[in-house]
Amino acid sequence: MNPLRWSFRSQMLAGAAVCFALIGFAIYSQLAWGLQPCPLCIFQRIAFAALGLVMLLAGVFAPRARGGQQLWALLALAAAAVGIGIAGRHVWLQLFPPEIPACGAPFAFMRETMDTPSLVRQVLTGTGDCGAVDWTFLGLSMPWWSLIWFVLLGFWGLHAGLRRRA
Repeated sequence: MNPLRWSFRSQMLAGAAVCFALIGFAIYSQLAWGLQPCPLCIFQRIAFAALGLVMLLAGVFAPRARGGQQLWALLALAAAAVGIGIAGRHVWLQLFPPEIPACGAPFAFMRETMDTPSLVRQVLTGTGDCGAVDWTFLGLSMPWWSLIWFVLLGFWGLHAGLRRRA
């Protein structure tokens, strides 16, 4: 069966399953391999969770009206775009690491001691750990793979919601 001909529900549920599998892999790599996530890694996990949740809800509710499908597709694209921005920043930090590699306090400590805007600003200016490459597959680091998956899943969700069905 051609996956591009799947129903809206099937496409969205498959996208959600991929998102949750990617989060599972990230947690596995942390627990089994000892790869400690930097703040940008944490935000990428949150973005995958948000994208997965949007796709799961779209698959569960699966509106028959084209307008409803388009709305879910745009929500999925918005969630993917946030992930693309975070992963893109992370890739940029790995390509051009800061001169002084100091990531600062651990993420849990920052979350307890900072208000949300300050925490977001601190994390998005990530340094040190965020620029380190601890793992690669086919020559690409985990943030590269996250970026690729966000782009693929964004287009997948957009295709699911915008294609004409017979």
